[in-house]
Amino acid sequence: MTYNPEIHRRRSIRLKGYDYSQAGAYFVTICVKDHACLFGTIMDGKLQYNDYGQIAYEFWLKISEHFSDAKLDEFIIMPNHIHGIITINNCRGEVTSPFSEVVETNSKTKTAPIQGGETQKTGGATPPLRKHTLGQVVAYFKYQSSKRINQTRNTAGQPIWQRNYYEHIIRDDKELQAIREYIRFNPLKWDEDKENPEMKGTILKNA
Repeated sequence: MTYNPEIHRRRSIRLKGYDYSQAGAYFVTICVKDHACLFGTIMDGKLQYNDYGQIAYEFWLKISEHFSDAKLDEFIIMPNHIHGIITINNCRGEVTSPFSEVVETNSKTKTAPIQGGETQKTGGATPPLRKHTLGQVVAYFKYQSSKRINQTRNTAGQPIWQRNYYEHIIRDDKELQAIREYIRFNPLKWDEDKENPEMKGTILKNA
């Protein structure tokens, strides 16, 4: 499956009935409020971070420190948005790939679909491990980074991010590789990016 950003990255409505705490890989895009270029500028195909971009970068890395069941994959900080792949593991932390786990059957190796919501059986001695949803992970990042940015620029309570975020459920390894490549080379295509204010005929100043 070829990754098409016009199809995949614009889903802002969660899938009805889908369990976003189950094991899986998710492509997430989080945009700055009003598409303001808050995090720096693109030069020679790379983002030149300012202080706010560095804060966003640091708190993105803290996701996997704060959530034991969330693993970070490819990501990029852009002037006014973040692209990233987040993998939610099952509660036992036994996921070996975002899509399947290896099962030994009669000396033959095969893959089996990951089942979300599993907890380790401990005979009741230990309560089940808590599983987190993708929404909780994103909310943590947005809250913590907003708080630190506002502290830095002395603008307490000002919104930094758009209220919602875009998410796409990654279905297989082929799609995963395509999205990784899209994220990796995103800065090289900034001049064509629809998130670029200049593409909309409006130049927004850094907040």
